Amino acid sequence: MGGSAARGRGGQYEFVHQIWPAHPHHLGPLRSEVRRWLAPLALTTAAEDGLVRAVTEAASNCVEHAYTPRTAEDTVEVTFWTEPHAVYLEIVDHGRWQTPPEQPTHGGRGLQTMQQFTGFVLIHHDSRGTRVLLRHPLPGDPLTARHLAGDR
Repeated sequence: MGGSAARGRGGQYEFVHQIWPAHPHHLGPLRSEVRRWLAPLALTTAAEDGLVRAVTEAASNCVEHAYTPRTAEDTVEVTFWTEPHAVYLEIVDHGRWQTPPEQPTHGGRGLQTMQQFTGFVLIHHDSRGTRVLLRHPLPGDPLTARHLAGDR
């Protein structure tokens, strides 16, 4: 799948949708592609690394937990888009939700990791699969400015 740029009020916005097989070997190329999408946004190194880590965590959850039994048709979809004050990444599988254990054994801190590195995480699951939406503010984001000012 490819991407496209669209003109909107206030500048150019990006939109990309790509599908990968839900297999651990595809996580490296997925990470590289997300990093390429983020590069033009001039984020700090820490913000870019954090977003890549959050996307990788969500995609890893798709690969490891969504599909039982596993098939060659299992996929991870990633959609990336920008708006004037934020970047969004949505990670989608078409598998089955598995409730995380109370006490994670190995790893198991996916949601905490995603929340640590992004401004907003929303997870929705139903019979069609799981959607993870990540939002990260860009410089000048009015929501971030209000939050930092204590909503005064």
